This record gives sequence, structure tokens and C-alpha cells, in this order.
Amino acid sequence: MPAARTLALFVSDLHLQPSHPRTSLAFLDFLERRATAAQALYLLGDLFEYWAGDDDLSAPFHQMICAALRRVADAGVAVYWIAGNRDFLVGPAFAQACGATLLDEPHVASIGGQRIVLLHGDAECTDDLKYMEFRAMVRQPAWQAQFLAMPLAQRQAIIAGLRQNSRAEQGGKSYEVMDVTPQAIAAVFARTATDVMIHGHTHRPALHVVGATRRYVLPDWECDTDTPRGGWIGVDADGRVQRYALDGSALDPASI
Repeated sequence: MPAARTLALFVSDLHLQPSHPRTSLAFLDFLERRATAAQALYLLGDLFEYWAGDDDLSAPFHQMICAALRRVADAGVAVYWIAGNRDFLVGPAFAQACGATLLDEPHVASIGGQRIVLLHGDAECTDDLKYMEFRAMVRQPAWQAQFLAMPLAQRQAIIAGLRQNSRAEQGGKSYEVMDVTPQAIAAVFARTATDVMIHGHTHRPALHVVGATRRYVLPDWECDTDTPRGGWIGVDADGRVQRYALDGSALDPASI
């Protein structure tokens, strides 16, 4: 019996930037070879290393990525976007240019007969109290309006400083503090009445089975090193969820 067709693909945490050209090329190849054969593509946050506002769409690198996403959408694939902690300032101009639909999180998608809750994952890292305070501030519409009113160059300089501070602070935090907490994950499952979840953010790809729930964590992408990493998740017409490595090889048993 032939394999069921892939209905939806999920990726996150590519952190695309001009200084990482091989990662960008790997993503462009994924879009052309994989995404155009699916019915839907879900981008679950941190597609870009940072996003300073939709007025940065004119940058050649951003134009290249946006044009590639537009080709996927023009091929008849539904492209969906959930904001990450690096690119939560993506707005309607970006969505229109790329042919994408912006989704709030958590979002429950019905795919292959399954109800799957989708999110980036940073909101569930509730043990990282300092980050949660920062997140609450920058997600406020008033803060965003004030920030986006600044000149683009000023915003980019502020973001560069925030990234530098974040890297310094992460060196003193444990993986456990920066990971999602079981309580926050359980709350999402309960609130959405789902038992399958897909998210990114933590850069700790895995399949977690707890009771009747399954939580799939997407990998980050980094191809500009000696040991490239990346991958995606697919859901087929029978509702099977499958993790894939960067080379397209399946990581989970077909029965899962």
C-alpha cells in the first residue's frame, strides 16, 4: 500500500540570517522540494534571527526568503505563521508579501482527523522568570507601537544589544530553566482539549509521551557548521505524525 500523502509540514527555529548562507540554502531547498508537495506549511516561530518590523522587507535577504515563501503559496500550499521570540514583530505586510496567514497561539489545527495544538513554545518556559517578564512587556500592543515608531536603524541597534545581553544571560541558566515546564504544557493540553502538540523554541528535538499525550519538539536549523542539523515534522492523510531529519530520513516508527 502506498504511503499516505503528507498533508502538513512543520518547521521552526531556522534563525535565518545573511551570515549563515548554508542554512538559508537548506531552507530554500526544503521549500522547493518538500513544501510544495504538501497541502500546508506551518512556520512555528523564529524563522528569522530577528525581525525589526515589516519596513525591513526591502532588505535583499528578506526579499529572497519572502519570495521563496510566496512561490510555495502560489503553488497552492497554505502557509501559516506563528510568531517566535525572535520575530514576533512580523505583521500583515510581511504576511501579504509571503502569502502567509498569521495565527495566534496556541492554535488548534485539524489535520488528518487529528486535533493538534501548535505553538512556538517560549510562553511555556515559565521557570525562566526574567524572560517571562520581558516577554509580557514586548508582547503588549502599546510597547510594540512605540518600538515600531522608532527609525529602523535604531530598532536594529536595540535588538543587537538585546541579543548580546540574552547570550550572556543564557550562559548562566540551566537547560531545565530554559525548557518548557510540565505544568505549562499540561495547561495547554487541558485548555485546548487536545492530546497532540507540536512546538519549537527549546532546540531540544524529541517526542515526549506522557499518559495519553504526545508532544513533538521541532529541531533548530544550523547548517553553517561541520555538523549540520535541522529537520521538520510531517502529518499525513491518516493523521500520522512523523519527525524527519535534515536529510529527509524518518526518526520515529511508522506506527506512532
